[in-house]
Amino acid sequence: MTEERPVLVATEADDVTADMVIAELNRLDVPVVRFNPADIGADLMVSARFGTCPAPVAGHVRTPSRTADLARVRAVYWRRPIWPTFSGLDQDDSQFASAQVRYGLGGALYAMEGPLWVNHPLRVAAADYKPAQLAPAQRLGLTVPPTLVTNDPDEAREFISAHDRVIYKTLRWTPYQRDGVAVTGWADPVTASEIDESLRVTPHLFQAVVDKVADLRVLVVGQQVFAVRITSGLLDWRKDYSALSYSVVDLPAAVEKALLAYLDHYGLVSGSFDFAVDQAGGLWWLELNPNGQWGWLEPHTGLQMSAAFAALLAGVTT
Repeated sequence: MTEERPVLVATEADDVTADMVIAELNRLDVPVVRFNPADIGADLMVSARFGTCPAPVAGHVRTPSRTADLARVRAVYWRRPIWPTFSGLDQDDSQFASAQVRYGLGGALYAMEGPLWVNHPLRVAAADYKPAQLAPAQRLGLTVPPTLVTNDPDEAREFISAHDRVIYKTLRWTPYQRDGVAVTGWADPVTASEIDESLRVTPHLFQAVVDKVADLRVLVVGQQVFAVRITSGLLDWRKDYSALSYSVVDLPAAVEKALLAYLDHYGLVSGSFDFAVDQAGGLWWLELNPNGQWGWLEPHTGLQMSAAFAALLAGVTT
């Protein structure tokens, strides 16, 4: 069947968070066409025509059960798609095929005029550089911990020695295994004595530790702001979700305004922000994840986050 004015949902096969949003879209009677770029082939087909019709781009994306007219897509929820890797091909053929999918399927979708993107992949890519995130946060009046990005061992030692406690954070998450076991990069304490010449190989991010009592995860969806205080006693609360407790809080109006302006700066309509809360209740800006996780917070807090996403994608005023 061909759906009228659908929402495209691009995500991996097992994505509970996307399921939550799709359930809300179904409740609003908004048609959904869900696909994963990794399914390109018999389970995902794209056709796009240019220069042969009045519209700048015409065509469709088709799955085994649904078809979306590219000229009538209402919105795109670019949630957590997986691009194909073609592991059955040799390295050169695999790289070639992967690039054709990314620039063919991706390019056809990016050519669409009119749909709301949550969020557009090119905008996400621009906002996904941690060092570049720090400057606009400070310009907008948010408090940023002292931070150093360097591959100079002497600079790193000097910075660490100048602060009471310092952590090292990865600049970008990447799949990583050690002895066949997946390794996650946490925010880990670091001392000056640990810095050696190997630091010169790549830039590293060092940040002064905030003397915090809690963390905040703030989700912005359109103009709606959901702030959740996370209490754990952990330096990095992601290490143990069983140790977390949650409470809904209200942000100062100036902080809400700054976060909305922050997303506007990058052309985003949604994002997850992380803050540390210090002993005096002050908020320290840590980072933005343009496509951060939030689904686990909804059942713990009762906040209608998935409904907010569905309303935004559907174009419903709340």
